[in-house]
Amino acid sequence: MPKIVCSKEDWVKLGYSLFANKGIDGLVIEQMAAKLKCNKSSFYWHFKNKTNFLEEIISYWILNETQGVIDYVEARNSPKQKYDAFLDICFQHDPYLEFIFFLKRYAVKSKKHQKIIDEIDQRRLDYTASLYVGLGYSKSKAKVMASVFYKYLIGYHEMHRYRKPNKNHLQMVKKELSYLIQE
Repeated sequence: MPKIVCSKEDWVKLGYSLFANKGIDGLVIEQMAAKLKCNKSSFYWHFKNKTNFLEEIISYWILNETQGVIDYVEARNSPKQKYDAFLDICFQHDPYLEFIFFLKRYAVKSKKHQKIIDEIDQRRLDYTASLYVGLGYSKSKAKVMASVFYKYLIGYHEMHRYRKPNKNHLQMVKKELSYLIQE
């Protein structure tokens, strides 16, 4: 017999995983309830509807994939240590990498979600630029470098998303990006 109520966090974590794998089509309440071994009514205990649920999933994504990255990097002392930690976390194998791609597809039909994506992209660009400023570059050059870095990151993940990274992938990324930070 299934338990009656699952925690909100259980629902959100599962929803995040399913959205990252299948997009909005992966968010089927009955199937999620079965995976969580709880009643479907548990979903409605925590969320008004599927739209509200998606908002919670997006908030979870922002907290973990943007603010979490910033917090992880900022725990380092020197600008160089921060930049290295940033590269390490940005280019690690991420089983939820598809989340942003599915969210961007979903946002094509939703101005509200497109605005969220635009804000997060800008926040990420601004933070990346601040790392380059910390390494001694001017704000204007750091802004361009951040844009190139972000485009490289997206392209890198797009090119490698269905492959298991080889053991030297991070060294290759750092070598390629070293050309970006040379004068």
